[in-house]
Amino acid sequence: MNLKDLEERMNKAIETLEAKFINIRAGRANPAMLNGIMVEYYGNPTPIQSVANITVPEAKELLIKPYDKSSLKDIERAINEANLGISPINNGEVIILTVPDLTEEKRRDYVKMAKATAEEAKVALRNIRQDGNNKVKKEELPEDEEKNILEDIQELINKYNKIVDEKLAEKEKELMAI
Repeated sequence: MNLKDLEERMNKAIETLEAKFINIRAGRANPAMLNGIMVEYYGNPTPIQSVANITVPEAKELLIKPYDKSSLKDIERAINEANLGISPINNGEVIILTVPDLTEEKRRDYVKMAKATAEEAKVALRNIRQDGNNKVKKEELPEDEEKNILEDIQELINKYNKIVDEKLAEKEKELMAI
C-alpha cells in the first residue's frame, strides 16, 4: 500500500474541484466560462477555443474573435445552445458577451452549486480513503503496522478535506463579493 498513490489521487480530486469551481461564475468575465462549448465547424464538433481567440477586454466582457469569419454564426449558435444566460452580440467581426451583474438570489444559487461541488470532492476523497483502507487490510500486516498506516491515511484525508473547505470558503467569498 503506497501513500504516495493515494495522495496523487487526492490531488487529482482537488484539481477537478478547482476546474469545476472555474465554471461557477462570480459576475466577472472569464474565458473558462466557455469551456465545454462545442462549435459545429465544417461538420465536426470543435471546442470553441480551437476556432476563436477569446479575450477579456473589460471585467464584465468577453470578446470572441473567430479565426475564420465564416464560423461566426456557428459560434453564436453554440453559445446560445450552451444556455449560459448571456446573449451574444454579433457585430459581423467578433462576438461580444457581456456578463450581467449577479442578483443576491443568483449569488446564493451559485454558492449552493459550489457547496454541492465541494461535497462531490469530499465524497471522492472518502472513496479514495476507502480503497486505501481496503488494500491495507488485505495485506495482512502486523496489527500495529496496519493501525499506523490507517492513521496515516486518515491524516491524509483530513488534510485534503481541509483544502476542500478552504477552496469552498474562497469561492463563497468571491461569489458573495459585490
